[in-house]
Amino acid sequence: MKVRDLMTKEVSFANTNTPLSQVATKMKDLDVGSIPVCDQNHRAVGIVTDRDIVLRSVSNGNINVNAQEIMSGQLVYATPDMDAHEAAKIMADHQIRRLPVVENGKLEGILAIGDLATVNIYVNEAGDALSDISQPNKTNM
Repeated sequence: MKVRDLMTKEVSFANTNTPLSQVATKMKDLDVGSIPVCDQNHRAVGIVTDRDIVLRSVSNGNINVNAQEIMSGQLVYATPDMDAHEAAKIMADHQIRRLPVVENGKLEGILAIGDLATVNIYVNEAGDALSDISQPNKTNM
């Protein structure tokens, strides 16, 4: 099965200059843990996670920032035609729960670990990926 068959296609995103408060409000309203960031040309350039907000802003007492200042800029992503098994491996390898789906630089959707678990044939992959994601990251210790 391809990523395009499992991903959420309607994805809300922030612009690079979106204030942190608006990004956080969007997360709260949508009940999500991340918001992709796109530039003026709607090209995916990063992602802001709830963890980014805490570690790169709130914990430093600096809440007057924009999305570009706290986003994870090394965007790890899937493509719509990628096999879901490969996407699960990327999630596990990078210890992430949400994977933007990008085609020709443009944000097309997002694949969450839960999307993999909803299809019976991917339950094991989702469980394995979640297990790997949940392991302590030795570089942050």
